[in-house]
Amino acid sequence: MMAALDRLFHLTANGTTVRTEILAGVTTFLTMAYIIFVQPAVLSGTLFGIQTGMDFGAVMTVTCVSAAVATAIMALYARYPIIKVLSGRIRDIRWPMVVVCLILLMYFVMIRS
Repeated sequence: MMAALDRLFHLTANGTTVRTEILAGVTTFLTMAYIIFVQPAVLSGTLFGIQTGMDFGAVMTVTCVSAAVATAIMALYARYPIIKVLSGRIRDIRWPMVVVCLILLMYFVMIRS
């Protein structure tokens, strides 16, 4: 199984291991998981005590589903971690990542409208 993961994600070529990638994934999830609760609280108005008409549970569900879909696309299609962009290696970006970023940008623009 490790060999299959190495072939699929080119781990050895990128100087990493399955263990390192799993730890990085768990760390990233725990670091960014706050958005699951904060975004619905802000958009539904619960955080500020002002009702906006958006249901907290519905916004939470959409947040989780959109994050899962974007993560799956990045992991399986682009094979490129979105966090890598934040580390300053922008020149390594492939075109599928640009498409996913544009989709996410459109999502956030439409949610704010």
